[in-house]
Amino acid sequence: MPVNYATPAPESLYPVAGVRLGVAEAGIRKLDRRDLTLLALDPGCHVAGVFTQNRFCAAPVQLCRRHLELGSEIRALVINTGVANAGTGDSGVQAAWQTCSGVGKLLGIDERQVLPFSTGVILEPLPVERLVAGLPRCVDDLKADHWHAAAHAIMTTDTLAKAASRRVQINGKTVTITGISKGAGMIKPNMATMLGFMATDAGIATLLLQQLVREAADESFNCITVDGDTSTNDSFILIASGQSGAEFADAAAPGYAALREAVIAVAVELAQAIIRDGEGATKFMTIAVEGGKNRDECRKVGYAIGHSPLVKTAFFASDPNLGRILAAIGYAGISDLDVDAVRVWLSSAADEILVAEKGGRAAAYREEDGSRVMKQSEITVRVDLGRGAAKASIYTCDFSYDYVKINADYRS
Repeated sequence: MPVNYATPAPESLYPVAGVRLGVAEAGIRKLDRRDLTLLALDPGCHVAGVFTQNRFCAAPVQLCRRHLELGSEIRALVINTGVANAGTGDSGVQAAWQTCSGVGKLLGIDERQVLPFSTGVILEPLPVERLVAGLPRCVDDLKADHWHAAAHAIMTTDTLAKAASRRVQINGKTVTITGISKGAGMIKPNMATMLGFMATDAGIATLLLQQLVREAADESFNCITVDGDTSTNDSFILIASGQSGAEFADAAAPGYAALREAVIAVAVELAQAIIRDGEGATKFMTIAVEGGKNRDECRKVGYAIGHSPLVKTAFFASDPNLGRILAAIGYAGISDLDVDAVRVWLSSAADEILVAEKGGRAAAYREEDGSRVMKQSEITVRVDLGRGAAKASIYTCDFSYDYVKINADYRS
């Protein structure tokens, strides 16, 4: 079961003017499930994205990058689940191209104005004929208020759909931001195994939009880890339709700071939902690292703790074997770390307990206190490196028996 998360109700996901969504059952890998999603964008929309850094990046990622680099006005996004179309060579690229061509013909646009996305099993050919055959049903289903349906249609091993939405007042205009994401395992930054799609009706200049999507990713999807694996298909897309009348040409524009804050807040909500629905997760953990010389070293420490199977299994068992945290800090890659200056706390909503200081166990620490905190479903590990003013937070979950079961049976 997800950790303290439920899919928002359909009516709480606000439509974004200029964006319509449609879903269909295409039978791409399994029957009787929604597995194909189409987003149709009005003329004038700006689109930016960030993608996986895995060198075995999937064919659709390659095409997305190419189409965005061409500077084409993007008019549609198409997403399939079930088959990742990764590790499929030239035939995979052709399948992604056929996908774009099929959307282009139906919508009367150039195939280079389409961004394709796939998620699912790697190293299997995409049944592109089934995908293309399902596209007309997506077109017939296009509606502005179909974010809830789309959130369900992009799921793979997710146990529930992930979505977020908010409205903010900026410069006298009501600006809407709505997004969906999918992901539950094979999660690591740069990006995370995830697809994320967000749209706003603010008008954002292309270069500024690309800057914003990178900053939003860096504060959200690049701050999560389930198991330390970086997928072949990770993509995060931000769409700006401009139909609210609020326009932002550069970062100094009045009201832009408020827009940026709202966009990042929605992205963080979507990213945390992925961790809360991590495969087999029973606990949501925040690794908050402070006192670093720079943000990068704080993140190194956060990821060392968040990736550690020994730390994660201890949290699953509520076993305060907290020396594992110190070990992870020690191998995080800070060669000149003064371990005597490091302090570590364990906290929940009701407790904050100093666990370690001066190179060892804190004098007042008692194992029963650590066990009490670790039995909670929301836990923070706070680390002070004692060497500067920088800080960073990483979000992760525990490892349970179900994580192994889910991934052992993933293709069945």
